[in-house]
Amino acid sequence: MITAIVHINAEVDRIPEVAQTIAEIDGVSEVYSITGEYDLIAMVRVSAYEEIAEVIPGRLNKVAGVLHTETHIAFRTYSRHDLDAAFSIGLGESD
Repeated sequence: MITAIVHINAEVDRIPEVAQTIAEIDGVSEVYSITGEYDLIAMVRVSAYEEIAEVIPGRLNKVAGVLHTETHIAFRTYSRHDLDAAFSIGLGESD
């Protein structure tokens, strides 16, 4: 499995629609609204490097309202538990 982390700048008034459209693209597993320099982060998970070109420049970058993207390819996952914990901070049930 190849994972790409895509930072996305979007038209401010279209962020929810852009996020929803990106979330519906095959190969996109999650989309997060974030603070900071970028508006959204999309997690792209595909089985071959060639698919990254189909998903990111082929579809994600063409979504109306996407202004700019920056893609990072992950080369190692340390643990599934760590990954799940990192992206669910504050979203779990309280004990």
